[in-house]
Amino acid sequence: MGASFMIARGALAIVLMVGFYALALGMAGGLLWIPYAEVVYAHHITPKLALICIIASVGILWAAMPRPDKFIAPGPRLRRAEHPRLFENLETIAQATRQAMPAEVYLVPDVNAWVTQRGGVMGFGSRRVMGLGLPLMRILTCSQLSAVLAHEFGHYHGGDTKIGPWIYKTRTAIGRTLHALGSGSWLQYPFRWYGMLFLRITHTVSRRQEYIADELAARAVGARPLIEGLHTVHRVAPAYAFYWHQECAPVLGAGFLPPLADGFDLFVRARPIAEKVDQRLHEELASGVADPYDTHPSLKDRVAALAKLPQGSEPGEDSPAASLLNDVPALERELMAQMAGAEGASLTQISWEDTGARVYIPQWTRLVQAHAAGLKGITPAALPGIAGDLKGLGQSLRALTSQPPDDERAPALANGVVGAALLLLLIARGGQLHVIPGEDFFVRLDGHEVKPFTVLPALQSGAISAQAWDQQCTALGIAGADLSGVAAPAPDVDG
Repeated sequence: MGASFMIARGALAIVLMVGFYALALGMAGGLLWIPYAEVVYAHHITPKLALICIIASVGILWAAMPRPDKFIAPGPRLRRAEHPRLFENLETIAQATRQAMPAEVYLVPDVNAWVTQRGGVMGFGSRRVMGLGLPLMRILTCSQLSAVLAHEFGHYHGGDTKIGPWIYKTRTAIGRTLHALGSGSWLQYPFRWYGMLFLRITHTVSRRQEYIADELAARAVGARPLIEGLHTVHRVAPAYAFYWHQECAPVLGAGFLPPLADGFDLFVRARPIAEKVDQRLHEELASGVADPYDTHPSLKDRVAALAKLPQGSEPGEDSPAASLLNDVPALERELMAQMAGAEGASLTQISWEDTGARVYIPQWTRLVQAHAAGLKGITPAALPGIAGDLKGLGQSLRALTSQPPDDERAPALANGVVGAALLLLLIARGGQLHVIPGEDFFVRLDGHEVKPFTVLPALQSGAISAQAWDQQCTALGIAGADLSGVAAPAPDVDG
């Protein structure tokens, strides 16, 4: 992992970068040569052909031209005076890995930690920047975070962040060039071929860099906490995008700021999500398959390599990594407001427990009101019969609201409208709505727990029999209620 590998990586990055720009200049020059050759050798010019060649040549040169790196802060900046425990931890890791501290550290909304060189041109005149994910710090312990950060410092140690801007800029320039030429142009083929070659080679190098950074982290902090941290990150990180779009986005769209980290913690603990992420982690550890275009080795291979390295000592009291930060709620407010953009400052904070009454019930009420005509005459007792033709109900609901027919989405529309109406009916009868990230919405009423948005699918699949549903409706006193007439009172909401 010594200087020879670093030199080889640097040389390879330069060769690949020069190769791309040589290709771009060659293609641009060849295109300009075509009208020139017509004039010099054929003594005429085809205006349309000449114009196409000149436009394509200028497009290639403009797309390939390197751009200055304009760094936009990805979140609130963390400063030593405000978070001394975090920076003491970072300094300890920097000393253990024999690296300088990053110039700037930012809190980011991701299950990830990263380092890079930002600013300048092609890495020249740049500065070291680190990003720490708030959800990451919520799910890792201090020892696990230290191991993950030692891995990130390993990228500084290996020179990866110095080479990275060259690779990233070249990759971006290839993408710009392909976009500029258009998908139907034969001129794309040389750049597409070179792009695929570039990705395969640079990603192979990137995978090797990950092993080297892992080794440095294991020798500086210990392989055991890094393995534990990798298990945790690989288990829950894939769920974050779904959590953001499924749970956070609707709340933000309604004008509220929900607790990001607490919600994600609840989300990955919810049984439906926990089962899926556990299964995914098991598959990753079992398969060990890495795509040629992956930037990281498989988790199985990384863990196997780490198992041969010093494991480190057992930690004593291992606090959550978020304890290294001061005033986490204020940081999260700032982070979420920044993510929301220009309107972030005007958003109102809200707990997950209150999202039912203030976010979802108003949305469900509008949904039911918009489709009230299609619900007329439908009662909870009639749902077993309706479950057999969700597409038909969905199509009729769309027709009544003058929406264009969509066979694929019709069943989901039917389930959404009926589920919302049933939920509002249960709340009107005194039920308590429970909203927990990752769990289905459910209402408790008279000792019964009903998940309104799962009733029709469960009746359709046979998971709930028609007889059992009829008995539950009778016990709740809702069997004959018309779902088109439900309204939303001020509900009794519980988390």
